Amino acid sequence: MQATFCAALVDQWIRDGVRHAVIAPGSRSTPMALAIVGRSELRVDVFHDERSASFAALGSAAASGMPALLLCTSGTAATHFHGAVVEAHLSGLPMLVLTADRPPELRDVGAPQTIDQTKLFGAAVRWFHDPGVASLAAEGTWRSLARHALEATLGTHAGPVHLNLPFREPLVAEPLPLTAPVLATRAAAIASAGVPADWAPALSAARGLIVVGRGVDDPAAVEALAAATGWPVLADPRSGCRGSSVAVAAFDGLLRHRSFAESHVPDVVVHLGEPPASKVASQWFAASGAVQVRVSPRSGVIDPSHSTTHRFTGSVSAFCGSLAAAVSHRVDPTWAASWAGAAERADAAIAAAMPDSDQLDEPSVARVLSEVDGSLVVASSMPVRDLEWFGSARQRATVWSNRGANGIDGTVATAAGIAAASGEPVTVLLGDVALLHDASSLTALASRDIAVRIVVVDNDGGGIFSFLPQASALAADRFEQLFGTPHGTDLVALAQAHGIHARTVRTADDLRSCLDRPGTQLVRIVSDRTANVARHDDLHAAIAGSLDA
Repeated sequence: MQATFCAALVDQWIRDGVRHAVIAPGSRSTPMALAIVGRSELRVDVFHDERSASFAALGSAAASGMPALLLCTSGTAATHFHGAVVEAHLSGLPMLVLTADRPPELRDVGAPQTIDQTKLFGAAVRWFHDPGVASLAAEGTWRSLARHALEATLGTHAGPVHLNLPFREPLVAEPLPLTAPVLATRAAAIASAGVPADWAPALSAARGLIVVGRGVDDPAAVEALAAATGWPVLADPRSGCRGSSVAVAAFDGLLRHRSFAESHVPDVVVHLGEPPASKVASQWFAASGAVQVRVSPRSGVIDPSHSTTHRFTGSVSAFCGSLAAAVSHRVDPTWAASWAGAAERADAAIAAAMPDSDQLDEPSVARVLSEVDGSLVVASSMPVRDLEWFGSARQRATVWSNRGANGIDGTVATAAGIAAASGEPVTVLLGDVALLHDASSLTALASRDIAVRIVVVDNDGGGIFSFLPQASALAADRFEQLFGTPHGTDLVALAQAHGIHARTVRTADDLRSCLDRPGTQLVRIVSDRTANVARHDDLHAAIAGSLDA
């Protein structure tokens, strides 16, 4: 009966559009694992460790918009899913977490591989359910259970769902013929209502800004809103709008310039999707006194500065179209032109300061990768900031980053999941600590039918901490002990031990050449943490100089 139960759930999920499963091997999960691999409609990826598996499922959801089935055995195996479950929760990404469990008679009696898995992930999941050991009496509920679980992962409150599935031995059996499906085709719906009528007066200002991040469903709608309002678009690399003719790419550098920031205070800021990484920008928005509109395709509050005045949940493109029709101010062409001219000078200053045939540094690596076609996954430490601050205004890369919880864990696995779901090569930009944090994801990576190009900036420690007050407030040896944390690992040898082609490069041309190589590989760029801080200071100074000129 367990085999039939699992087969029914999997069959319904396939009928409702699920196409990917990620499995961490184990014994107790055998009934569900066999049901999954028995269906040719599913792509199945097996990861040796649960954390890598869970972040691969996260990447799959990010790329496809649908949850992957994420399966593990009982016991502590399930606890290793927690980091990715939290990221999915905060990023609004769907995930169907399937944890096998021991039957009730083996709980609380010291049975091996048995822990309390009830509501294991707490409030991070949209729904938790334990249906108990499968029985024929409940057969009529199986398909609706599958539908309920799937629908709870999707919509404006998308996120993970946890099904805890107890199985009794014997664990291997053949399923009985399935009952015919009776559920209607699943209808995906999202709120698409426009701007409330009473908002229009507050939003009818000539000096407005559009800030775009992840969650924009149609960049063309953002461009149309910019044209109708005359408002500049401050584009995060993840927004899909960075290469637009109306986008302001180097906004962090502009807002570090006191004179520019003080003379360009807006009356309205419309935030579309998730916020950018720039702390300078977020503090400037909060201090501006402007009307702050937050638009998101998913429910939940994004307002760390407590300054949001208007909140809208629904289709970003529908909101843009409605706002373009509702605002009534006279467009001031000089407002957008002043931003565009400053951004053009800033981008030119960054480009002029970038090495060509000389030694690569951390900002120049980000800029090179921003101009490479295809998917680019960046770690949520310095890489995402370097890409936002110094990436090209002509960005071609489609950028992904786990910015829900802003952790560095699972970066390589996330890229593997995106590659599996998209069928396209994926490039990863991360630091050495982030790579070591996810070293388990290198296991068998070279043998998978995906291409993951890992670009690792190696400064032998936690480079981002060198930008924080601790770097100057503490003695050098204490800072290195607690924050610099040098490890001395040979990253090229680490990759080669996993059968991954790896080498160290020093120039932008060498980096581009490596990225043209097919298959999975690791490319290492050497950096110095102290020199990197000075390099960032020089680039900010170059931007300031371009504005002063």
